[in-house]
Amino acid sequence: MSEVLDLTIELCRRESITPDDAGCQALVAARLRDAGFEVESLRYGAVDNLWARHGDGAPVVVLLGHTDVVPTGPRERWSSAPFEPTIRDGHLFARGAADMKGSVAAMTLAAHAFVRANPAHRGTVAMLLTSDEEGDARDGVRRVLETFAARGQRIDHCIVGEPSSSATLGDVMRVGRRGSLHGHLEVHGLQGHVAFPDKVRNPIHIAAPALAALAARRWDEGDAIFPPTSFQVSNVHAGTGAYNVTPGELRADFNFRFNPKTGEQALRREVEAILAAHGLDYSLEWDCSGEPYHTVGRTLVDAVTAAVLEITGTSPRPDTGGGTSDGRFVAKTGAEVVELGPINATIHQIDEHVRIADLESLVAIHTRILGRLLG
Repeated sequence: MSEVLDLTIELCRRESITPDDAGCQALVAARLRDAGFEVESLRYGAVDNLWARHGDGAPVVVLLGHTDVVPTGPRERWSSAPFEPTIRDGHLFARGAADMKGSVAAMTLAAHAFVRANPAHRGTVAMLLTSDEEGDARDGVRRVLETFAARGQRIDHCIVGEPSSSATLGDVMRVGRRGSLHGHLEVHGLQGHVAFPDKVRNPIHIAAPALAALAARRWDEGDAIFPPTSFQVSNVHAGTGAYNVTPGELRADFNFRFNPKTGEQALRREVEAILAAHGLDYSLEWDCSGEPYHTVGRTLVDAVTAAVLEITGTSPRPDTGGGTSDGRFVAKTGAEVVELGPINATIHQIDEHVRIADLESLVAIHTRILGRLLG
C-alpha cells in the first residue's frame, strides 16, 4: 500500500463520530513531529484541536481539516463495515474516506514532504485540525481562532481539504460559501379530540400553508459569484402518540443557505412576515452559524489553480456552492481561503468512498501549492 492510503486507512479505522477524535490527531501529530513540526494540542470542552507549525514569519500557510465524521446511518446497509476500511475497484470504502480523512492524510504527507525537502523554507507552514466540524462547530476552529487572536497569530492563506470536486479530482475549487441561517419554529395550537374540530386548534393544519409558502418563495436569483439563496425544512415534529388526539404544538427546523444579496436580517424579516400573514401563534429562535464569504485575493487562488493544472491537467472552476465549512471562520480574519479536496458524490452517504488514485494526486497537489507559496 502507498503511504497516503495507509494513513487514510488508519484514520478511517477510528470511530471518530463528532465530537470524538478517537486518536486521529495523535496519528497526524506523530507524522508532523517526525518532520520537525512544533505540535500543540488545544482541547476545549469535549473537542480536540491540533495546531502544528514549521518555520517562522509570513506568509503563514495553513492546511485546515477535521477528524470527526457524521454518524454512519444503518450499519447493516453498508456493503462493508463503515469503520473497517475496505478496498474495492480502486476505491477505499469507509465513513470519512472522502469527508475528510483522505484529505487529512494527503495534507499531512504533503506538509511532511515539503518540509523535508525544504527545511529552510520561507514563512510558516502549519496544519490545523479539529474534531468539531460536523457538530456544533463552537469549540473547534472558531474557538481556536479566538485563542490565535489573543496571541497575535495570523493566517495569510488557508487551504481547506473539504471534498470540493464534482466529477473529477480538481474540477472545482471553493473560493467562498453562502451563509447558513437556522430557524427553530414552534407553532402553538390547542390540543383536543379529533372528533371535535370546533374545540381544537390543530397546529399541523395551521402551520402547513405557512411552511408551503416559505418553501415556494423565490428568495433571490443569486449573482455571478453566489448561487441563489435556498430554503429547506429539515425536521417537523408534532403529535402525542395517540391517533385520536390533535397536538398542542408543532416544532419545525429549517435552514437558509444565503448569499450577501439577501442577507440574514432580510430573511428573518420576510419569514416573520409570512408567519404573521398566516395568523400563526408562534415562537421562533434564530441561529446564524456562518456568514457568506468570498476570497477575492489572487495569490492563493492562482497557486491552487496552477498546482491542480500541473497534476491533473484540469483547471479548477471557482465556485461558492455547497454547504458550509470551517473556512468561514478563517475568512473572517482576512485570510485568503480556498477549499480543495476529493469528489464529494458519496459524502455523508451509505458506502462513502474515495478514489485511491485521487489520494495520491492530492499529496502531489498540496505539495506543489506549498512550494508555490513558500518555496
